[in-house]
Amino acid sequence: MIKRCILSFVILLTHHVEAQGLYFPPIAGDQWDTLHPQSLGWCQPKIDSLYAYLDTNNTKAFILLKDGKIVLEKYFGTHTASTPWYWASAGKTITSFMVGMAQQDGFLSIEDTTAHILGPGWTNCTSVQEEKITIRNQLTMTSGLDDAGADPYCTLNTCLDYVADAGTRWAYHNGPYTLLDSVIQMSTGQTLNAYTTQRLKIPTGMTGSFYTVDYNHVFLSTARSMARFGLLNLNQGNWNGNQIMTDQTYFNDMVNTSQNLNLSYGYLWWLNGKSSYMVPQSQFVVPGSWSPNAPSDMYAALGKNGQFINVVPSQNMIWVRMGDAPDSSLVPFLLNDNIWQYINELSCSSETLELTEMKLNIAPNPSNGDFSLSCAAPLTISLTNAIGQEVIKGNISAGETHFTVKESGIYFLHSTNSNGQQLIQRLIIH
Repeated sequence: MIKRCILSFVILLTHHVEAQGLYFPPIAGDQWDTLHPQSLGWCQPKIDSLYAYLDTNNTKAFILLKDGKIVLEKYFGTHTASTPWYWASAGKTITSFMVGMAQQDGFLSIEDTTAHILGPGWTNCTSVQEEKITIRNQLTMTSGLDDAGADPYCTLNTCLDYVADAGTRWAYHNGPYTLLDSVIQMSTGQTLNAYTTQRLKIPTGMTGSFYTVDYNHVFLSTARSMARFGLLNLNQGNWNGNQIMTDQTYFNDMVNTSQNLNLSYGYLWWLNGKSSYMVPQSQFVVPGSWSPNAPSDMYAALGKNGQFINVVPSQNMIWVRMGDAPDSSLVPFLLNDNIWQYINELSCSSETLELTEMKLNIAPNPSNGDFSLSCAAPLTISLTNAIGQEVIKGNISAGETHFTVKESGIYFLHSTNSNGQQLIQRLIIH
């Protein structure tokens, strides 16, 4: 039996809490107020189950904030609160924030063509094709440049070939994204680290820096700095009364659907609760939310190997996770969603709401491609491969069903009951 529990939260009104109901840690030092899990009705055995799952899946750091206060903080192995770790593509959200700051400071407009900042010839396109690419296209992954080249991380003009007009095609392409850092540097006249320190890190107490790794600019920091950035965004760019991002139009656009191709993508932030989403290295549109176990208003910074920031405005909640992951996907959606399953089960209140009785079993798993599926009630199923392409779709009755998949690899079985609740399971075919 799979249960999802209603989480009941207690808002503590103290002198630390601001008008928005948020606490902010001091900019300097290690002080950070905490909130005991029991005040939220959370049970220690269920917290231990969450930690065990995180440990099993190569986690190094996990922090959960409620109303800005630390409720859960756990480090694994040799990792500590002072250990820096890379953000991978979760760091794209810092770049997005800093583009907004550069626009706010009058250095650029996101409607500018990228060539206006970087100069003509920054791509391998014709001048007409290149002039259609704007900073907004870089922020929304709609540059129209070829993401299937020999090296999608390459930022050299010889790597950036035309596929479609800017704004007509969504593709998760690191090369054009990384060049946003050059846009920031050339427009502000400062290095990326200097401008980030001045306009983001000093006002919030964040630590960390961007480092160049091949073509990439990778941000490294502690988990608490990652949590600080989540808290800043939860409060719409305001840190303890200091409105760091005053351009609220930009902020709102950043964390809402930015184009009509991938509804689950803002300005380098992933958005939950939309009717469909796309995944890296694919042009397939997947129906439904990418994290069905998470609140619909959650938005997230997602990075390779499971570098996560989840922001939930409706619950004044943030959680961050650093570490390695059991698979090599660029954006590990399933790991993020599985963590939400454990968070949803933290409550030990007797007043729980049972949402589903799927009682779904699949065997064997891993398999040679032949599976037996048994369920207690009728379900709608959809099997997708690792890049989001749908392989099988249909309705099944209660009882036992057999199906076969010929190609080896990792697959995801989406099962939906009559109440609309969804369960996602990973299948491995040798």
